[in-house]
Amino acid sequence: MNVPDAMFALSLSTKVTVGTAALGGIAGAIGALAVLRGRSLLGDMLSHAALPGVVLAFLLTGSRSLAVLSVGALASGLAAVGLMTLVIRWTRTKEDAAIGVMLSTFFGLGVVLLSKATRSTASGNSAGLTSFLFGEPGNMLTSDLALIGAVGIASAATLALLFKEFKLVAFDPDFALSQGWPATRLDLAMMTLVAAVTIAGLPIVGVVLMAAMIILPAATARMWTHRLHTLLLLAGALGVVAGGVGPRLGHGVPAGPAIVLTAATLFVLSLLFAPEQGMIARLVHEQRLRRRVAQDHLLRSLYELAEPRLAETPMIPFAALAANRGWRPARLRRLLSANQEQGLLAYRGDAVTLTPLGIRAAAEATRRHRLWELYMMRVAGAAADHVDRSADDVEHLLPPAVLLELEAELAAETAAEAAAAPTVPPSPHRMGGDAP
Repeated sequence: MNVPDAMFALSLSTKVTVGTAALGGIAGAIGALAVLRGRSLLGDMLSHAALPGVVLAFLLTGSRSLAVLSVGALASGLAAVGLMTLVIRWTRTKEDAAIGVMLSTFFGLGVVLLSKATRSTASGNSAGLTSFLFGEPGNMLTSDLALIGAVGIASAATLALLFKEFKLVAFDPDFALSQGWPATRLDLAMMTLVAAVTIAGLPIVGVVLMAAMIILPAATARMWTHRLHTLLLLAGALGVVAGGVGPRLGHGVPAGPAIVLTAATLFVLSLLFAPEQGMIARLVHEQRLRRRVAQDHLLRSLYELAEPRLAETPMIPFAALAANRGWRPARLRRLLSANQEQGLLAYRGDAVTLTPLGIRAAAEATRRHRLWELYMMRVAGAAADHVDRSADDVEHLLPPAVLLELEAELAAETAAEAAAAPTVPPSPHRMGGDAP
């Protein structure tokens, strides 16, 4: 059995599942390019701007063939893109405003034409046009499935052939242009793919929801990876899941909204559980950073209070430590307890002292703080009595490579030699316990 015969033999439910899944996969992969290019709303504009073209194609030909209506939709969508480009280039209108103007204008024109077409006595065959508003995947024909397949194969082939060029234009179009690449033509080719996929999906999810098929899988995949080829494959896979599973889960509801809500559910799950950009991962990271900042402040305070007699490892009273940072007693005890469990300090009555391991960690924290203070004084010209607080905000984020660069630039003060503990430069400002 050849492919056309196999497609005719499919049941309607199988055609709907295969068609929506294929559309979701194509829209996800191609939509990733639009999202990376900062043109997420372009798909929304194209889908809305296609409506007058669909109605005009029907009024001119009297046919409801998807191929005929798609030609009209594509012409109308490209006309909107062209007018938007002219408005941006020849006026002071921003891109987002120009997209909004074209979207609302073309969609309003489409609704007016649609109302006239459906009321026309000579156009009794026009009832199916309303499916372009919200989509009717249940009416999918074999020819519709063939058109989606053809658009998918052509889009995938173009993407594979121009992957390197699209990657460059998507991330840095100015650099591509400076290197002699035809950035404008590549950008136009990229947006043509978005337009073709958008037009192919209009009968399934409609002009109102097609933008979600372009944006949601790509935005979801963006939370899981930073690699372009992985992003395209993952966005395509998420689109297949949304398109294939949505209609089956949404019993009793229109298939288009069910597909979009399935994609939105995947987005929300990723928003919560993605390993780096998910909200839970970010909360865990922020909590760890707060603990690290509090530990650095505690160790540095202990080091600076003990610095005049560091070799004797003096006992520091809790009251002096609390006054140094303005900590409340309960919070101070929690910090001390956490650092005692790590072997960094030891209690004796109402006083605390650093262990040898704690001295080393405290010396490293103090070294980072003072290196940044000296750097701000030397390079930024900050006053000595203004660098302490600002260094508090930055010192915890300095990677080892930056510290080495700071040491190199501040070699006169920080010529470190191999030692049991890191060399700590003298503080550039008066310490709390020093005489004025």
